[in-house]
Amino acid sequence: MQYKIPLVLTPQLEGGYTVTSPLLPELVTEGDTVEETLANVRDALAAVIETYEDLGRSLPQNAMVSDANGPVWLETLVTTP
Repeated sequence: MQYKIPLVLTPQLEGGYTVTSPLLPELVTEGDTVEETLANVRDALAAVIETYEDLGRSLPQNAMVSDANGPVWLETLVTTP
């Protein structure tokens, strides 16, 4: 299954980033770089999905991508040197 989850990356004063999601408040992770932080999102999302399943809850309908072969709206911040 594919998911479309809005993410908020917040730079930390000591370095690195914290990521949260307004759609899934339980999703919280961090990393030293943007790339590491986004890689950690996969594990954090898996933990949230497992928690929802244990509680008998379903993810918000708009978080699931129903057609994995169709287009998906994706917003990404890209920085250049």
